[in-house]
Amino acid sequence: MFRRRARADREFRETQREAFALLQMHAQELLPFDSVRADASTPTGSASETIGPDFPPADLRAPSRQDVEGMMMRWMHPLVIDDAVRACATCGVYRDWIVFCMRDDSVWLRCRAGHQVHEPRLDAAWYHRNSGPVDHWHPTLEDGLRHLGH
Repeated sequence: MFRRRARADREFRETQREAFALLQMHAQELLPFDSVRADASTPTGSASETIGPDFPPADLRAPSRQDVEGMMMRWMHPLVIDDAVRACATCGVYRDWIVFCMRDDSVWLRCRAGHQVHEPRLDAAWYHRNSGPVDHWHPTLEDGLRHLGH
């Protein structure tokens, strides 16, 4: 009984060693998409020649989260936070909001009349759960508001 377990353990360790050797062999060979790494390792010419081409080109790349001041979406329905309908403190409007998620993950609300207020009970996670995919990038706040109908 004990020899059977020792034999199984020995076979398992041998299989582990073979798998590790196979992994080491594959880690040393270059894959087709590693050509940029291979080109960078050969010292020829200037640094600009050794770096591969940008993919995708700069004009096709979407801005990263750090490149934009914030994101906005339209919220047509009444905004319910903690079982209460959120209304504008200045004009009393309770629907048709523009919700902003800023770079610092704070959430701001803007009513149709243009009153803006920080909403501490909402966070970036709430915004990302409720917003759809980004469909437009706008250079200014006014362009974004015009696109959303405000």
